[in-house]
Amino acid sequence: EDLISAFGTDDTEICKQILTKGEVQVSDKERHTQLEQMFRDIATIVADKCVNPETKRPYTVILIERAMKDIHYSVNTNKSTKQQALEVIKQLKEKMKIERAHMRLRFILPVNEGKKLKEKLKPLIKVIESEDYNQQLEIVCLIDPGCFREIDDLIQKETKGKGSLEVLNLKDVEEGDEKFE
Repeated sequence: EDLISAFGTDDTEICKQILTKGEVQVSDKERHTQLEQMFRDIATIVADKCVNPETKRPYTVILIERAMKDIHYSVNTNKSTKQQALEVIKQLKEKMKIERAHMRLRFILPVNEGKKLKEKLKPLIKVIESEDYNQQLEIVCLIDPGCFREIDDLIQKETKGKGSLEVLNLKDVEEGDEKFE
C-alpha cells in the first residue's frame, strides 16, 4: 500500500532501490546513545594510555570523563575513537597533569653500531634504566609511545636488521592502592 501511494506501483524493484540508495534514518535517541558510547570509549582509551606524571598512576575513566566534560569536548562521529583520544590527551594536558604512559623497551644492538646508534636514539628515549656492554649493547629504557615507530625504523635501518627491539611493557604504571580525595 505504501509503495502504491508513494510510487504508483507495487513493483519490488522499488524496494531494491530503496535498500541500495536509501539512507537509514537514525532517531535522536539512537544518535545520543551512540555519542554517549563514543564519549565513554574515548575516555576509556585515554584512561588506559595515560598516567599522572607525578605518581605514575593511571587515572580512572570517571575522572577522565569529568575532565572531558570540563573542557567541553564534543565527539566527532566521523573520526575514530583512538584518533579522538589522542586529541583529548593534548587538550587535557593544558588543564591537568596527564601524559602518555611510557613504554618499556629493550634494544639489543651490535657493539660496533651500538655506540653511534645510541647517540641517535638518545633524544627519543625518556629514561635509560640499564645499559650492558657484552658481545652486544643491551639497553632497557622508557620511551614515549609516539616515538616507537621512529625508534624501530632507526634500529632496523642503522643495524641492517642485526639489531633487535623488544617491548617489555606497553605502559609503565605504578600499581597499588590509590588514595581517593
